Amino acid sequence: MHVIDGSSKGADGIELADINGDGLPDITTGWEEGDRTMVYLNPGFQKSKQPWPSVMVGKTTDAEDAVFADLDGDGNMDVITATEGITKKLFVHWGPPKDKLLDPDPWRTEVLPASDGMMRWMFCIPAQIDGKNGIDLIAGGKQENGQVGWFESPTNPQNLKDWKWHSITPAKWTMSLVALDMDKDGDVDILMTDRYGSLQGVHWLENAGNGTWVNHPIGAKREMMFLDSADLNNDGLPDIAAISAWDGLFLFYRKPGEPPEWQHHRIVFPEHIGMGKGIGIGDINRDGKNDLVLSFEQATGDKSGLVWLSGPDWKRHEISGTAGTKYDVVKLVDLDGDGDLDVISTEEIDNLGVIWFENPTIK
Repeated sequence: MHVIDGSSKGADGIELADINGDGLPDITTGWEEGDRTMVYLNPGFQKSKQPWPSVMVGKTTDAEDAVFADLDGDGNMDVITATEGITKKLFVHWGPPKDKLLDPDPWRTEVLPASDGMMRWMFCIPAQIDGKNGIDLIAGGKQENGQVGWFESPTNPQNLKDWKWHSITPAKWTMSLVALDMDKDGDVDILMTDRYGSLQGVHWLENAGNGTWVNHPIGAKREMMFLDSADLNNDGLPDIAAISAWDGLFLFYRKPGEPPEWQHHRIVFPEHIGMGKGIGIGDINRDGKNDLVLSFEQATGDKSGLVWLSGPDWKRHEISGTAGTKYDVVKLVDLDGDGDLDVISTEEIDNLGVIWFENPTIK
């Protein structure tokens, strides 16, 4: 394990983007109990095992998630933070030029007015929905007045008061939002999981045009957490892997043809793990087959917070041992330049912080 940043409390999720143009993925993270949103600049392969250069881009009480997007199209990457708790806002942190990224002073934070007090915001992702103006934002929340919808970018995206909210569907507890063209018709649809309520399970929301969205249930009406999408069986079609809190993994293999149809497969959880949380798809052992990396909460005692399952038989392998109690999203990236995928995550109970695990595969 290598620590990118362990200086605060409650690191909650990571999103990646190359924000300084050096070809390497940088990170943004919201610290829920630390009341801040941070950006970390990738220092390169040789220094990746040391703490990364960082900057606090804004004070964000109840930060739940943060994501990169160039909202105003000025070539400088901005950050959007979703907050829950009593804060219930989306914050936009306007980014400075690349040579000033590590200076906190030029970062400028504003509240997106249409988001203020609407719901406990869980996630926000950038996507071009309506084909006009700047990038739009898909967002979702939880509990009272929980919804999934999108914010329409105005002619001048910097006028945050002009951003307009469009609700798509009620949602009890949004866990995953992914922008994908699910039906290959040229526009952006939404792949999602909802933890509770009438939309519980895995769904995709079809962008049918003219402001109309159609809900298509995929399956797993369980307490679902995160999902990932990639080709699991090497047939050239994008599949879905989703993790539940207690009922194992659900794999949805996409069948040929349109509209999308799925072959369902369930995998029971391996032994000595906590409560299901995150999932990532990638070839961990470099054998040409996709594997699954899983993260867990409530990983106490002899339970592991991070494991990986080798495909196609899904045999369990250790990553974190007993280090950490509550892991979150997992991202698979080669951070040390040795040709295999490493695992990036956050841990927010034992305050390991923003961390990555070095893949020992040598081939």
